[in-house]
Amino acid sequence: MKIPEIKLNDGNKIPQFGLGLWKIKTYEEIKVAFDSAIENGYTLFDSAQIYGNEEFLGRAIKESKIDRSKLFITTKIFISNFGYKKALKSFDESLRNLDTDYLDLILLHFPVTLLRKKTWLALEEIKESGRAKSIGVSNYTIRHLEEMKKYAKIIPAVNQVELHVFLQQPELIKYCLENNIIIEAYSPLAHGKAMNDKTVSEVASKYGKTYTQIMLRFLVEKGLVVIPKSTHPERIKENIEIFDFKLDEEDMKKLSKLDKNLRTCWDPTLVP
Repeated sequence: MKIPEIKLNDGNKIPQFGLGLWKIKTYEEIKVAFDSAIENGYTLFDSAQIYGNEEFLGRAIKESKIDRSKLFITTKIFISNFGYKKALKSFDESLRNLDTDYLDLILLHFPVTLLRKKTWLALEEIKESGRAKSIGVSNYTIRHLEEMKKYAKIIPAVNQVELHVFLQQPELIKYCLENNIIIEAYSPLAHGKAMNDKTVSEVASKYGKTYTQIMLRFLVEKGLVVIPKSTHPERIKENIEIFDFKLDEEDMKKLSKLDKNLRTCWDPTLVP
């Protein structure tokens, strides 16, 4: 299956669908997930320094003998590595862990109040060196993105945030669209905390798809990049089987009404 790609503001392209690797703690789990994902057409793999699995991902990639240029690898600078020098040092360590000489995307994991400016300047340097093709942020609100305009020479290509049918963040989507920043939706299934909604079930029945496939397709229809996490081969396969149908306008409207600001992860709106 060929996954659609979205053009970023720096001219690079990102696959619209990928595999999140949060909470996958062992090489065995990473290996099963990676192999299953590759088998089903995934090329985007999303890790982070705090996940503790960069090295496992790097090993899985190496053992697969897949051409590195065929993959899109992301990691994130964790808050304990914020600061100009620490960010540069930790990025080098991530490259070693992942056994690669470049990343397709590097993100700041959270808008740490006093250090986010210096850390972003480190990412700009990394991009200019060619060791990261694209740079971006994660968990940034409109306020944090507006602040960046005062110091950033490079606008983030991506803002990775929690986003799903029950947390739709329409104002943030509108802002990022207007500012040419692609939104990447993590936790697109809301960690399974709202899997009994009648409307989603009815829409799933109409299209002959599963509940989770409707949740994922809704985000794809909005033009977002989507990265559900799973270690189960059957779910990894099921998750990506959403490119053979489209939700009609009426169903998109029904699903849009389900927004209830349900956050299942940290809340960056409280960060000054």
